[in-house]
Amino acid sequence: MNRRQILLGAGGVLLTGALGSAAWRAATGTMSEYDEYSARLRGPLSPEISDVIRYATLAANSHNTQPWRFRVARDVIEVRPDLSRRTSAVDPDDHHLFVSLGCAATNLAIAAACSGRPGEISIDGQTVRYTFTTADRNDDPLLGSIVRRQSTRSEYDGRPVPTGELVALQSAASMPGVDLVLITAPARVADIRDLVIAGNDAQMHDAAFMRELKSWIRFNPRSAMESGDGLFAAASGNPSLPSVLGGVAFDRVFDAAAENDKYARQITSSAGIAVFVAEQADPAGWIRAGQACQRFALEATQLGLKLAFINQPVEVAALRPELARLIGTDRRPDLVLRFGYGPSLPFAPRRRVADVLSS
Repeated sequence: MNRRQILLGAGGVLLTGALGSAAWRAATGTMSEYDEYSARLRGPLSPEISDVIRYATLAANSHNTQPWRFRVARDVIEVRPDLSRRTSAVDPDDHHLFVSLGCAATNLAIAAACSGRPGEISIDGQTVRYTFTTADRNDDPLLGSIVRRQSTRSEYDGRPVPTGELVALQSAASMPGVDLVLITAPARVADIRDLVIAGNDAQMHDAAFMRELKSWIRFNPRSAMESGDGLFAAASGNPSLPSVLGGVAFDRVFDAAAENDKYARQITSSAGIAVFVAEQADPAGWIRAGQACQRFALEATQLGLKLAFINQPVEVAALRPELARLIGTDRRPDLVLRFGYGPSLPFAPRRRVADVLSS
């Protein structure tokens, strides 16, 4: 437990005593209610097209903003950017937004094919299209991983991943136009760790970044379920607090030193790091990077691995050249993930299908 968790936990005990447990539950909701909500989101896939979209929305995405809209027509499903959900401080060029579209398109293609709607993905500018074909039904073995994949922001147990499984991860993420660099040597992991910490330190001293981050944190089950988006505190192992108290605690005890120490321990405990690099530094390239990343994440989930994004070295532009040098490329790195064996944490919330559909 880090200093932030200790302080938040102590504050929670004090406020519970002042408000009473009933008032506390009314302000925060309960984890049992949240678990039921989460189970409904991740229920079995039915043949309905709405369920295909539901599975698509379970994809990885930046800050859990879910910056996508889906349009369903007779022979195509389109995934379009929702620019109203931009995160301009952390993602000023919408890089992560388009990566998120690629992640959603991967889930969409798997779920659609498994529901009897085989098809092909194409990219047209800023839109991803899944066009139905007459191919045979394809029951992708990664379907079951869609509902179990999560970003697990905790320490892992340090066990190495067998070579055969590293090969499987590399194969799953193979995609034209995207390179994947897997790093498992401790010295090279430490080099990436140092860049992550440098990036995290820069971000935590950026007032605009901190305001944006705070606006996306959901401090308790009730706010997570009501919004259906954002960074649920419990999904990072933090206690639930009423939203007002959570905001106060964030301002007072969320500090760079504690966060840097947390990231150092988490990365050191990981089995390795994955870095994705697209050939094109444009929306089409970023979408492809998201597709490859999501396939990697689903394969990792199937293998019993956990993973979490550590994107600070790509989010802080000044650090990108050093990250590129460390992985031996002259292109812009797109995504950085750590992976390993670790615990399961509560899942992130999701918006209703009706809220992400366009006419």
